[in-house]
Amino acid sequence: MSLAQKYPNEVNQIMAKYPPQHKRSAVMPLLYLAQREEGCVTKSALKDIAQMLEITETDVASIVGFYSLYHDQKAGKYRMQVCTDLPCALRGADRFLEELCGNLGIQVGETTADGLVTVEGVMCLAACDKAPMFQTQGPDGIRYHENMTVDKTLELIEALKKSGREVE
Repeated sequence: MSLAQKYPNEVNQIMAKYPPQHKRSAVMPLLYLAQREEGCVTKSALKDIAQMLEITETDVASIVGFYSLYHDQKAGKYRMQVCTDLPCALRGADRFLEELCGNLGIQVGETTADGLVTVEGVMCLAACDKAPMFQTQGPDGIRYHENMTVDKTLELIEALKKSGREVE
């Protein structure tokens, strides 16, 4: 079933925001819609979006590859993306990421054994002065967590396990 068949109202609302000659501008909201259900953009969704917008699959895939908001592979229920850009690294982000993964028994880019959290390093989440910081992407959207410690982060993960949903 195509994206337009699964979500006709949402696709129509997204497409209505752009004039026909600029419909390719709808690529990002369509990608976000496509990964909502699976947690990643599937190959069939990539193809659907390319056909709807009359652009190549390579064009759509390049957007997925560039932005940390989009994913081409499944991961944990929550993606924990730690900013490791230079300003954050200067405030201890690299050490934070290493210690966090060590406590979870995984490497950067891996998912915890229970499938709950995938920890990733990303560049620039625009909160350099509040590092170490990360964003979580999960069923309840995207949340920023700033001025974090490994202990506070492990508490957050425990809360996610207990509640089954995102916490502030």
